[in-house]
This record gives sequence, structure tokens and C-alpha cells, in this order.
Amino acid sequence: MTALSQYARLEATALWRAAPDAQRREVVVSLGDATLVIKDMTDQALAHWSLAAVERANPGARPAIYHPDGDTGETLEFNEDETEIIEAIEKLRRAITRSRPHPGRLRWLGMFVSIAVVIAIAAFWLPGAMQDHTLRVVPNVKRAEIGAALLKRIERVSGTMCADSEGLAALSQLSSRLAAGTLAVLPNMTRPSLHLPGGLVVLNRSVIEDHEEPDVAAGFVLTEMTHRDAKDPLRDVLQITGLLENFRLLTTGNLTPTALDVYTEHLMTEAPVRPEMSAHLARFEAAALRSTPFAYALDITGETTLAMIEGDPMNGRLTEPLMSDADWLRLQSICGG
Repeated sequence: MTALSQYARLEATALWRAAPDAQRREVVVSLGDATLVIKDMTDQALAHWSLAAVERANPGARPAIYHPDGDTGETLEFNEDETEIIEAIEKLRRAITRSRPHPGRLRWLGMFVSIAVVIAIAAFWLPGAMQDHTLRVVPNVKRAEIGAALLKRIERVSGTMCADSEGLAALSQLSSRLAAGTLAVLPNMTRPSLHLPGGLVVLNRSVIEDHEEPDVAAGFVLTEMTHRDAKDPLRDVLQITGLLENFRLLTTGNLTPTALDVYTEHLMTEAPVRPEMSAHLARFEAAALRSTPFAYALDITGETTLAMIEGDPMNGRLTEPLMSDADWLRLQSICGG
């Protein structure tokens, strides 16, 4: 111990008692090699105490009384004026205590690490794992139910779904042509198109009424289908509404009205984004649909949609009309215009 070096020759007188019923006698105490050496006045050694096993009977009090660890009957009492050796013993005892292993601290450290691991798992792994499991077990009928509930909330701000019978028949024809699933048209939505759980694609009336050919409306449908291919819309619902709603859907099969309101607000305020270009063009190719009309509908100059114009999979190829002129006119009148 390096702390011993400065006290190697330190000595002091003290009163030593070998047993509880023994007489106290005056002795000379010196600091040895990690020991307290107790000698009588003739320099004969009476006892050796290991510093690692020295305990103080009255911490902070004077006169200072020490005893070997586990044996309170043998004591060593220093006079109040022997401050130097008392301070030396206390310093050496602190140094020894610091050098000892502290299993209690290791237990606390292990507990802290374990708690941190559990929290990390809960924060980073559990949400994704629960989402994945929920998406696997929620049936299509429940997805359609959630999509319908969201559509009802969107109608509160966008107006009731357009329902002209002839227009709905033409819309169904467009859906069949694109293999798009369920299509709906709203009169005043805050964005041109969106998709909901259950395979529901919603269009704003403007994408039908403001253009001369159905390819533009079809382009918006294919856009939402590309988004749907890239990310399950129910996953988006769960990410926005949070872990508690995920757990509720998994255990009860339902989302709260508040959660549906939160996600509706998210949809109505979220800025539309364009899907990944290659996947988007692949959708146009699979549908045998020109992407150029849709590209110019997004940007009349074609500057920001040049890749879609130049990459048109139907460029230079003959394509079948999406629908007859009569059906297109019926579709344009779906909202009663």
C-alpha cells in the first residue's frame, strides 16, 4: 500500500486491553507493514493487528478506541493528543476500504444495466415488434372497417362522398381497369388523393373534373397504390396513434375515436409526397397507362416531373383508352356537377 510509506516510522503510546476482564496497560503502537504492532515498554511485541481488520469502536469521538474486526473485547485506546497516529490509522482504513471489492455496488450496477436493457428493448424493439405482429393478425375486414371509419371523419371536413349512380358505375369501371380496389371521390378534400386501410383510395373531385382525360385521375390512383405497396397504411395509422393504440387494437380489435381523429388530422395536414420513381413507373407499365398526362397535371411546365415524362413506359406504344367518352363524362359528373 502506497499510503503506508509516509507513516512507516510513526509511533505513539496507547492503553491496550487484551480481554474484557484484563487490566489496561500502557503500550507503544507503531505502524508496521500493513499492521499495527503493539509492544510493551521493553519493546517486546504483544500483538499484531492487521490494518485491514482494524475497526473503530467510537467513530468521531475521543479518545479514539479501536479493536480487531469481530473481537470487541481486545481494545486499543489512544489519548486525545495522539492526533497524528489517529489520523494515519483513519486514512489507512479509508484507503483499505476503497481497495476492497464492493459486491453491493456490483449488484446495483447489474440491476441498473438490466433495467437499462429492458427500457431499451421497450423503447426500440417492442413498438416495431408489436406493429409487425398486429399487421400480421388484423384481418382484412377489420382493416376495411378502420378505413371506413377514417373516411367518415374525412367527410366531416371534405363533404359527403360523391354518390351519383352513373358516376359510381364509371368509377367502379375505372377501379376494375386498374385493379385498384375500392375508390371514393370527395367534393372538397385538402389534397388530391390519399389511401386508407382496407384498400380504399380516395380522390378529390378536382382530379376528375379539372382534366380532359381520365389518365390523370388514374395516375393519382396508381400513385396511392404505389404508396400502399411501399408501406402498409395500417402501419402508418399505428405509428401516428402510438403504442397504446397498437396494444388496444391487438387485444380488443378496435381503435379509440380519439385515435381515429388524430390520424385523420394527420392525413388532412400532411403534404403529399411523390413515391419512388422506378416503383411508380412500374405501376404505370403494369396498368398499360401513360405517365405523361399525369406528369403534366402535377407540373404544367414538366420541369419537376421530367423523369416521369422521359420514363413514360407507354411512350411510342399504342394504348387502349381507359374508358369510353360517355363513361368519362359520367365519371366527371359523379359529384353532381
